[in-house]
Order: sequence, then C-alpha cells, then structure tokens
Amino acid sequence: MNKPLRRIAIFCGLLVLTLLIRDNWLQYVQADELRTDTANRRVAIERYATPRGDIIVDGKEITGSKEVSSGDFEYVRTYKDGAMWAPITGYASQAYGTSQLENLEDGILSGTDDQLFFRNTLDMITGKKKQGGNVVTTLNSAAQKAAYDGLKGRGKGAVAAIDPSTGAILALASYPSYDPSTIAGSNDGDAWNKLQKKNDPNDPMLNRALRETYPPGSTYKVVTAAAALENGLYDSADERTDSPLPWIMPGTTTPLKNEGNIPCKNATLRVALQYSCNSVFGKIGADLGNDKMLAEAEKFGFNSEQFTPVRANASVFSDDMNESQTALSSIGQFNTAATPLQMAMVASAVANGGELMKPYMVDELEAPNLEPIEKTEPEAMSRPLSAKNAQILQSMMETVVKDGTGKNAQIGGGVTVGGKTGTAQHGVDNSEKPYAWFLSYAKLADGSSPVAVAVVVEDDSAVRDDISGGGLAAPIAKSVMEAVINSKQ
Repeated sequence: MNKPLRRIAIFCGLLVLTLLIRDNWLQYVQADELRTDTANRRVAIERYATPRGDIIVDGKEITGSKEVSSGDFEYVRTYKDGAMWAPITGYASQAYGTSQLENLEDGILSGTDDQLFFRNTLDMITGKKKQGGNVVTTLNSAAQKAAYDGLKGRGKGAVAAIDPSTGAILALASYPSYDPSTIAGSNDGDAWNKLQKKNDPNDPMLNRALRETYPPGSTYKVVTAAAALENGLYDSADERTDSPLPWIMPGTTTPLKNEGNIPCKNATLRVALQYSCNSVFGKIGADLGNDKMLAEAEKFGFNSEQFTPVRANASVFSDDMNESQTALSSIGQFNTAATPLQMAMVASAVANGGELMKPYMVDELEAPNLEPIEKTEPEAMSRPLSAKNAQILQSMMETVVKDGTGKNAQIGGGVTVGGKTGTAQHGVDNSEKPYAWFLSYAKLADGSSPVAVAVVVEDDSAVRDDISGGGLAAPIAKSVMEAVINSKQ
C-alpha cells in the first residue's frame, strides 16, 4: 500500500474508532442522563403512554389517569379533591413536569423505576403494557379534611399532624391551595399562569406546611421550657423561677413586656406557660445563653431541612446572638422562624416521652400487582427531653388547655389535651396583623398519644384584637385531633 492510501486508511480507521467511542459513550455513560433529560420529549411521551400508578390514602386512590383523544400523550393525570391533597401529591403535568410525591416517586408511579425491572421484563415478554406502581401514604383522610376545612375562610395558613410514636404524617394541609388537575394537560398555560405568585399574591402553589417559615411566637416557649428543664435551670413545673417584674433585657433599658396584667413575677414554669409570660421565658433564654438554647432547638430539628421525603425548609434558631437577642428568640420572636411541620415535631417529641421520631409520609411502595416493594420503618431522630422532663412538660401543656389560653382545644370522653397558644408579631414594628398559632397533642385514657398537631393561621380579615392562637388556631387543632381519634375507634 502506498503512503497516501495508508494515511487515508489510518484516518478512516480513526474516524470509525471515534464513532464507536462516541456511540458507546452515548449508550452506556450518558444514557440515563439523556433518558431523563426534561428537554427530551420522548421522556414525557413515555411517562404518559400508560396510566400512572396511584397515590393511596386509607386504602383509596386520590389520583387517577384518563385517556385523551388527541396529541402525543395517551393519558392525563387526574386528582380527587385535588386542592385538599395538593401539598402531598404535588402535580404531574404534561407541560410543566412534576412536583412533591409525583416527582420524588415518579419512577414507581410511571413504572420506570429499576425496582420494577423484573416485572417490566415479564410484561414485555407477554406483550402486556407497562404499568406504574403505587405510593401508599401515611395520611389520614379524616384528619386531612378536618385540617383543610378548618383553614377555609381563614385567609392563609397551614396544618401539620404527626403520630408521635412513629413520626408518620397524618395531615399536611395548606390554604389557599390549587387543583393539580387544572394544570395536568399539555395546553394549560392560562391556568398555570394564574397560579403563579406574580399573578396571585396568595401564592396558592406554596406548600405552607413545609416551605413557609413563620415566627412561632409563644408556641416556642415549649422549646424554652424544655431547655430550662434539660439544663437543670429548674427541676420541676411548680418551682418558682427567678423572674423579676419588670425584667430589663441585658444591655438595654427596655423591659420585656407581658400581655396584660398576668401573674408573671417569679412565676412557676407551669403558671408562666399557662399565662404565656414573656418575661419568664425571655429571662430563661438569657440565663441559659445562646449556645444552650441553640443546642436544645437543634435537638428538636431546628436548623436542618427535613425530608418526608418531600423537602421541608429548615426552621431557624440563630447562633452568635447576644443575651437580649437570645431572650427575644426564646419567646419565638427576633430571628426565630419555624415551619408548621417543625412545630408539630416539637409537640410530638413532648407527647412521645421526649423522643423525636423522624417525620415521613410514604408508608409503602407497591408494584402494579400490589406486591410491596419498599416499606418505611419508623426511625428515632433525637431525644430533646428525658422521659422525666417530658412528663413535666406534658403536665404544663395540659394545664394550658385545662385552665389557660388553650381551652378551645379541650376534648371530652377521657381524652387529655396538652397545648400551647401563640400570637406571633408580623411586619416592621409589628405593623402587620399577627399570626395565630397553636400546637398540641391528644392523650388517650391508656396514656397513648395518637396525634400531635401544629396550626398557623394568617387571617387578614380578622379584627386585630380578635387574633389569637386560642381563638383561631386551637379549634382547628381540636377538629384534627378528634378526626384521628375517631378514625381509630
């Protein structure tokens, strides 16, 4: 072979080698990336070529699929009581992708997850269409309805309810909400645009139970009381505290004021929680200092994102604060901010003897034939309180409901309720209407606690003086607790 032909042959060989390398790179290295790329329309076409699996609550589907008569997609997603369940399901849209459980469990629901490989292979052999699996949740439909109905007409707000013994999420409601069915198709641009915050300041697509952090106000005093007990500052609910009145915040000439004429001077922890004494709990925070208060907050889950598996924003308790800032943070103001899920976790840990269980909302993943693929096992997350101190704090919270600001949460029939109200300042110099909070748990006659709840209400239509955790939020918490208790009977 002469020299020019040899060069051409070598060049052609290099071209073939390059093509083989590129082909193998695409098939084996980039295959998954290309297959799941949102710009690859085949992905969406495949996702909606068969009915999606369903999201299950109490053994019943809250989602569905229906055939469409035109376009590239054979099926479109449907929802039952879509607005009520949107904080759990999210949406599955032919145009806008997926969110929440629809996104995180898309592989199971669409039937493309590797855990379904064997079944999909069998279906391919038999000629059967690929099917999606199901996502079985921990949600309680009666509790979810009570939460959502309670929030209606209250402006904006959210509810989170947890089973203290397992961490299973029983309700997760956000209001206002939206119906995912309205944006499930490929030509729902007008509906999508209406839901965006720039067009609707109420932001109905915001999951307030997981993604909004609010100043928790006086509900945070439960965490401060736990810190006082755990650090040995006080040993019982009925020991008088060192709480002068007025109490001047360190480094200032400003007293930390209480609401109204209430018995806060040297009050016991029980009385201080019953009447919600700012001076007592602010001084506790200053006495313990930022480091100890921060450590206790983080044992309850503050400063960490939670994955349920849907991500919840991290609640905030700041570090590097001076004594006065720590005092204000210890009564749920200054920089302190919490999601409703976080405050439900606080109540849950107290109710569960001081042990905090990791919150979760997916109980089980199922194959299309309903065989279990994966089961969630309850998992302990931390221990913010000893069992002894948890009992002390329970007795204090139960006094709040029996004789204090939380009377609207009382439940008869041998059910004991522990709770804490909160009215959190909002806006510069408290210029906006405050947020109404309530956190609670219910305890049955046998001592078990089936549910802990946190409620926050942003009621812009309410008269300012009528806004209180006991007045607006406690009745909602009561109805959610009753729904859970009744569903177990």
